[in-house]
Amino acid sequence: MSDPVRSCILTRERADPVRLIRLALASDGRVLPDVRAKAPGRGAWIGVARPELEQAVAKGKLRGALARAFKTGDLTVPGDLPDLIAAALERNALDRLGLEARAGTIATGAERIETAARSGKLHALYHAADASEDGRRKLAQAWRVGSDREGSDLKGLALPVERPILSLALGRENVVHIGVIDRTAAGRLGEALDRWLYFIGPELSPAPCATAAQGASAPGTAGPASAVRLHEEFE
Repeated sequence: MSDPVRSCILTRERADPVRLIRLALASDGRVLPDVRAKAPGRGAWIGVARPELEQAVAKGKLRGALARAFKTGDLTVPGDLPDLIAAALERNALDRLGLEARAGTIATGAERIETAARSGKLHALYHAADASEDGRRKLAQAWRVGSDREGSDLKGLALPVERPILSLALGRENVVHIGVIDRTAAGRLGEALDRWLYFIGPELSPAPCATAAQGASAPGTAGPASAVRLHEEFE
């Protein structure tokens, strides 16, 4: 059974929880991110990007919305809440990459990814921020050939972290490119990456390499190229 639809406390727009960020009230009264929605007790959900959240914090709008959601004014909104959320979303996305690496649902190394791409077994493609343009272009071409999409704009997505961070997250050496070779895993990864990239916004995330699928990453708002649907709509 799917999770119920939730409403953003700031915009009142409704969306699936996977598109939103849950905030929870800690025992000391601080409002903290609960991006995996595991903390006990009442939660409050937001579906805005970082600039909108920062405005809501500065103007006191977030505090008012949280007081109504938690039914108490005895709470503290940390001044660095946007930083805490961004860090939690990044950690969640990198942890998901690590889990998929251990499950064997992703391939690393340009040669392995190219082989999977040309044989039609690639479901999503990601690159480190410092990956060369030539390497990205070569793998994108192999993906288009294997997907029978030559001449299209199907490409991978550059992540806002460089290879040392990706290597640490996956427990592998020199991770520059990541190919997802399992359809379900591509969906799981896409959900985690979508929330992170939407929240940090285009100023911090690289220009998307994939333009084939533009989708809403938050209620009522168009986010960056959807990592969930990078390839699924072509199959």
